[in-house]
Amino acid sequence: MEKDNCNKKSLSEVLDVRQFRHTNSPVFSTAIFAVIMLLVVAGTILSNMSLKSTFFWSSPTSEVIQTNRMERKSLAPPKNTTSRDRIAWLHSHLTEFEVFRSTNLSEQFHQMVIDSLDDKCEVRFFMTWFSPAEYFGKREMLAVESVFKAHPQGCLMIVSGSLDSLQGDSILKPLNDRGYKVFAATPDMSLLLENTPAKSWFQEMKSCKRDPGRIPLHQNLSNLARLAFLYKYGGVYLDTDFIVTRSFKGLKNSIGAQTVVEGDSKNWTRLNNAVLIFEKDHPLVYSFIEEFASTFDGNKWGHNGPYLVTRVAQRARKTIGDNFTVLPPVAFYPFNWLDIPRLFQTPRGSNDSTLLKTDLVKLNRESYGLHLWNKITRKLKIGKGSVIDIIISDHCVVCRGIQR
Repeated sequence: MEKDNCNKKSLSEVLDVRQFRHTNSPVFSTAIFAVIMLLVVAGTILSNMSLKSTFFWSSPTSEVIQTNRMERKSLAPPKNTTSRDRIAWLHSHLTEFEVFRSTNLSEQFHQMVIDSLDDKCEVRFFMTWFSPAEYFGKREMLAVESVFKAHPQGCLMIVSGSLDSLQGDSILKPLNDRGYKVFAATPDMSLLLENTPAKSWFQEMKSCKRDPGRIPLHQNLSNLARLAFLYKYGGVYLDTDFIVTRSFKGLKNSIGAQTVVEGDSKNWTRLNNAVLIFEKDHPLVYSFIEEFASTFDGNKWGHNGPYLVTRVAQRARKTIGDNFTVLPPVAFYPFNWLDIPRLFQTPRGSNDSTLLKTDLVKLNRESYGLHLWNKITRKLKIGKGSVIDIIISDHCVVCRGIQR
């Protein structure tokens, strides 16, 4: 580690290296020429098409903010299959899971992380993205932008093979052009899990010796990757449907409660793993990884995520003491998945307007951010003047396509 620290580069140098690595190819000029010609042909075709649809130019304040321009197809086994069927399915689709592949980029992952540990970073954030780059849409970009609205000098690494590409560079370019420190890095899961209880679990899954379950495997791989990254490097993990509204500076070894006993904010009943803040080598995070490997169940939604951190933290209160903090729901989950839909609605009367003002005061004074519960809300339209409309407009930095 001392050698790594001696060779540590600034994050701006890291970004420059990545850009060079993606573009310094003997066929790069030819590829660019081909792309330009393709765009010219496409432009000619489109100019002759009817423009009745606003599909390509939908505004998040009037249309659905979706995670992609097409309906995302989850990479998951067919329904009503047996364990043997699901293992066979995994074997036939293994190459479609980027985290199981070893590439030149993934081999550089550790060094990229070390090089990015820039002392000038106000706060170090990371996200995971194990879906194709084309699915990284407006909602995800709003989450990324909100990080830098609250932390102009912050740093964000997106752990993703699909975004660690020319296409990913293009997606993140508006932020990099404005000087924000954000980049993607292809993960080396085997290295991340080295010397952790989940190393054998990963190898067995990669060898198709385990049942992946009915839940899309990439969700559970994301659950594991965020824990492994926190344990090895520390930092702040955020889901890609979390809008940051306030600086995280000063938060340490914290996790947020989703639900509590009514009237007692300290008596929590469920935690969530959409936001995790821990130093490297934290014993609670190690326990999370241990629990993942020993109790994995790919057939139960949340079992390896929110329910996992809840189980472990409940036991940890008795074993590892007070070396972590559970923040009340208002910190990260001020509105639960049942209440969140109304925040997308345009106020229709004085009562709605009063409630909207109350919601905004709650968010601005007490919350660090807002979890959008993408599973519930990704197809909802954002009403003009709604709470979500105001929040995303107030916490964007590029603000492309956002209208108040």
